[in-house]
Amino acid sequence: MDGEAYEEIIHYHERTKHHLHRFARSPGHMDWANQPDPFRTYRGGKAIRLPLQADDPAGGHLDLYKRGNIAPRAFTTETIAGFLELSMGLSAWKGAGTSRWALRMNPSSGNLHPTEAYLVLPAMEGIGAGVYHYHPFAHELEPRAELPDTLWPKICRHFGTDGFFLGLSSIFWREPWKYGERAFRYCHLDAGHALAGLSFSAALYGWKVTYLNALSDRQVETVLGFDRTDWYPQEQEHPDLLCFVHGHTRSDVPGNLPGEVVADFEDLSFNGTPNPLSRKRINWKIIYRTAALVRKPETAEQRYQPGETDLLPGPGTPLTAPQIIRNRRSGSDYDRNGSISRTQFLAILDKTLPRKGGPPFDVGLDDPRVHLLLFVHHVAGIPPGLYFFFRNDRDMAEIRHLTRSEFSWEPVTDQLPLFCLSKGDFRFKAMEVSCNQQIAGFSAFSLGMIANFRKTLKKEPFRYRHLHWECGMIGQVLYLEAEAQGMRGTGIGCFFDDPVHDMIGLPDNTYQSLYHFTVGVPVEDPGLATYPPYFHLNRKER
Repeated sequence: MDGEAYEEIIHYHERTKHHLHRFARSPGHMDWANQPDPFRTYRGGKAIRLPLQADDPAGGHLDLYKRGNIAPRAFTTETIAGFLELSMGLSAWKGAGTSRWALRMNPSSGNLHPTEAYLVLPAMEGIGAGVYHYHPFAHELEPRAELPDTLWPKICRHFGTDGFFLGLSSIFWREPWKYGERAFRYCHLDAGHALAGLSFSAALYGWKVTYLNALSDRQVETVLGFDRTDWYPQEQEHPDLLCFVHGHTRSDVPGNLPGEVVADFEDLSFNGTPNPLSRKRINWKIIYRTAALVRKPETAEQRYQPGETDLLPGPGTPLTAPQIIRNRRSGSDYDRNGSISRTQFLAILDKTLPRKGGPPFDVGLDDPRVHLLLFVHHVAGIPPGLYFFFRNDRDMAEIRHLTRSEFSWEPVTDQLPLFCLSKGDFRFKAMEVSCNQQIAGFSAFSLGMIANFRKTLKKEPFRYRHLHWECGMIGQVLYLEAEAQGMRGTGIGCFFDDPVHDMIGLPDNTYQSLYHFTVGVPVEDPGLATYPPYFHLNRKER
């Protein structure tokens, strides 16, 4: 079955590539009256109102990337509320004329937000032990199921520490409403954004997010009750992952669940009726077929051990870690003469490397399989040109062998695996391969994320999702680092796949570009108004 699944996944990936002469299949227009509701609501239960943070947790910029300075805080209603607010909550409202729309801490393609968050909590003040859905618009927990008194002690014995579960799911319909067949990719990029955001937020409470990488999708569905929920057609939620959130002093928690614990979740009754998101939906059959092919089976638990390298010294920032998270926005226009320093540039790249005990890549997803093809436009001290940044050593020889023979592979620094391929002005080439979007060229630098593709998927087809999650996690790092350095970032899902590969000489699908990104000095739109994130609730907090 793996061979058949691989071939069909490749068919989906090839079919949903953008080309210079045509784009992947999409609706071709914006049916605004049918736009999906960006907020999932479960009707029929009494939601638990969470407190908004009067004061953010302490934490400086580098506390986002290394643990140890922040002692683990107790798991309480207040701390869990803060953890959610700084990861999946609203960051602001924007307005133009009579229109307003919400922005969130976790970025999303087209601000459509296919990713939903669930918690499985022990009993605490004001909250009973149970399964809950997080509603970011209302900053509330919607109860889905109660846990029996006997279940949580079993969970604690298995993990050997206190904590709670955090689950992510995707509602695919929200993205193809706008983007069509390619949207399946974007849903999983967004899951990666969210996973990294959760890891960063947890770090500010002295916690660690551990991905339970042995679990099957079926087991995640059982824990979250998706198999006992009546979904509207094409609006069902597909399980992405389940994590255990615990104090960072325990780095060896298991990545699985005992069968008896999963069986106990099978016996739960789930309550609440999901709201309809649209009047009508289009069944993008290839998305749901591909989703079935990349479902994860139960696997052996994997432990990944990144190296223990120190962070490169950077220029510093006056912003606290929570301020960086709250300020994150996607840039829509850039100053074509805006520049970044060499020190800033190298420090940003350095943050994308996995490190032992360092968020967000210590969640236990996988060894790094994604590298960065960089278009350097305006970095003081580094000539404009095409560059390559390796995030692991094992792919280096193969990539150098596969790419164009004329590339110089000149090392930029002995501190990082960054190499110059070719010097020159690549602004317009960067724009061309990113669907002719100016933001890719009128910035300090832009990049494509190049994944070890064919060998990864032939061995384990479900990692098609994981590769996109890894790209989304890298994107979230770039978003936050841009903010920390007074810049702005933008994720670019629209790019011409094969022209990117042709440009550097990649001959086949051994490696594939899965996500583009750009960082620069933003040009703000004076016509947009900004409002506080929860002003609509008329609460006294924040």
